[in-house]
Amino acid sequence: MNSLNPTAMPPIQSKGTEAVTEELALVQAAKRGDIGAFEQLVKRYDRNVFRIAQHITQNREDAEDVVQDAFLKAYQNLESFQEQSKFYTWLVRIAVNEALMRLRKRRTAKTVSIDEDVQTEDDAIPREIADWSPNPEQLYDQSELKDILGKTIKGLPPTFRTVFVLRDVEGLSTEETAEALDLSVPAVKSRLLRARLQLRDRLSKYFGKKSSRSNQP
Repeated sequence: MNSLNPTAMPPIQSKGTEAVTEELALVQAAKRGDIGAFEQLVKRYDRNVFRIAQHITQNREDAEDVVQDAFLKAYQNLESFQEQSKFYTWLVRIAVNEALMRLRKRRTAKTVSIDEDVQTEDDAIPREIADWSPNPEQLYDQSELKDILGKTIKGLPPTFRTVFVLRDVEGLSTEETAEALDLSVPAVKSRLLRARLQLRDRLSKYFGKKSSRSNQP
């Protein structure tokens, strides 16, 4: 049997498992003082963090500052990372807090706290929207509509925008999004639903206007 064969091949790891293992190895090396290992983490995630920060702050310079501050804080507090979750999720939480802090300083919104309570109309936990059109991920892959979606996302309240960006644009799971924002899973689902509904409404109005213009003689 293979289990008794010393030459048997080890189990094949999935790409996702390999990525997590590699990330953890880099984190552990960085904790031991390997600056190069931390630089690898920066290279791996700096673009993702920048996109998230820019979506939240809606300002390139602020987003660049958020990236620098987030990685600096991550490095300074690396020992406090317990390795019970993904480093990226922990990093995103730091970056989101930095981005929201900059929003508060600019006073561009009355409330930008991710702890804000969000209720549905019937105070019930909403169901996930399994299929809605236009699909944001599909739209994002189309250069012609990327700018339209970006402007539409910009119009969302910060609390909804942050959840939508992490979940639907950056592809974090509901659980990872909840962990990154220090929210409950039901709260994430509620905000994501509200964000999707607002986006669908605004995009539908846009495509409706575009369609009516194209049908004019």
